[in-house]
Amino acid sequence: MTPEEAWDEAMKLENRANPYPFFDELRKTPVARVTNGVYAVTGYPELIALAHDPRVSSDFRRSPLGGRPREITDPSVAEMIDRYGQDLSFIQQDPPDHDRARRSCMRYFGPPHSPDVIPSQEPLCRRIVNDLLDKAMGKTRIDTVDDFAYPLPVEVICRILGVPLEDEPQFHTWIADMAAGVFDLGPEIETEEGQARRARGVQAGQELKQYIIGLVERAAKSPCPGMISQLVHDDGPDGPLSPSEIVNNTILLFVAGHDSTVNLISHCVLTVLRNPGSIELLRSRPDLIPGAIEEVLRLQSSVQFFPSRSALADIEIAGTTIPKGSPIFLMYGAANRDPRRFPDPNTFDPQRQDNEHVGWGRGIHVCFGGPLARLEVNTAFEAFLSRVDNPRLVEDPPPYRISQVFRGPRHVFIDYDQIRP
Repeated sequence: MTPEEAWDEAMKLENRANPYPFFDELRKTPVARVTNGVYAVTGYPELIALAHDPRVSSDFRRSPLGGRPREITDPSVAEMIDRYGQDLSFIQQDPPDHDRARRSCMRYFGPPHSPDVIPSQEPLCRRIVNDLLDKAMGKTRIDTVDDFAYPLPVEVICRILGVPLEDEPQFHTWIADMAAGVFDLGPEIETEEGQARRARGVQAGQELKQYIIGLVERAAKSPCPGMISQLVHDDGPDGPLSPSEIVNNTILLFVAGHDSTVNLISHCVLTVLRNPGSIELLRSRPDLIPGAIEEVLRLQSSVQFFPSRSALADIEIAGTTIPKGSPIFLMYGAANRDPRRFPDPNTFDPQRQDNEHVGWGRGIHVCFGGPLARLEVNTAFEAFLSRVDNPRLVEDPPPYRISQVFRGPRHVFIDYDQIRP
């Protein structure tokens, strides 16, 4: 199988539940040119090297995949862009712009300026997960995606940002349409149905941006609780972010703040139910739960890759030359199963030692919300293990969502005997 063939198979929806055999094929050439001139980096040491290489840009405007202008036919959208410009979020920026924007956002999210923001969410997280499990008492089947994994991170990120939770049905649809349309890189996107899905995704992204702009403008008129208002009225040492930067970084934190966490919680449940001996181990040794979560993230990376990097110069690595200007995909999900780094890489080992996986990313773009995600997932997983009696998978593999980038199950139905008080 050629690298292009392995890549195309890995991107197909029919293989979303298990793309890893095709990643293994790709890893035979750890830096390989695949479809559309993309250089897929599937080897662990190669990914680490490129994640720290200043010749690799994250500026989406530099990438041939991101530089294609989209025709704007909606006058309100055109007017919105005229007013707010097109500044990128920090995940799509290079230093020094990246560093300034990330520092400004971190002032209201974590240390050293706001060290209590994340720890203070723990009581809320515990209340939410226990309320969700209380609602399941008296039943014998739930969908652990919709009924358990999804509501927790959504409510928490809404509270942190200052997004009205009552608008959840609308932004849930927008984010789902964006993931299925904008972040589908498989062959299905070229079909008529795929093109319609892409159009819906683009439209959803524009509508979400208009919604966030409304929140930013409201905060500008009247300060209110939440990080959006704090950024609007920021007086930090780096100077205020532009309105466009505030909008796009809010969208980044909003989408990433729950989408990838939903995937990780769902995969924690799925993984332990595929390995039932681990359930009793973790119940008897709750101190192992944080490490088990990291092992799930290694096995089932919530963000498989991010399609915005490109080469600023010719780069020689692992016997391959990446030409200047080429798009580069750092394949976290593949590198996390590189046998050169992880013994028995396809096995779930909740006691795995030396587990320096790349599920949180690496380099300057390491996951901004990692501490929050760890708190949320740990709280949810602990409650699931302690309160759900004799859980069993209804369907394995479960159906997966379309996006290869934000890879996660659409549903994970489980049967159980009871929910313990």
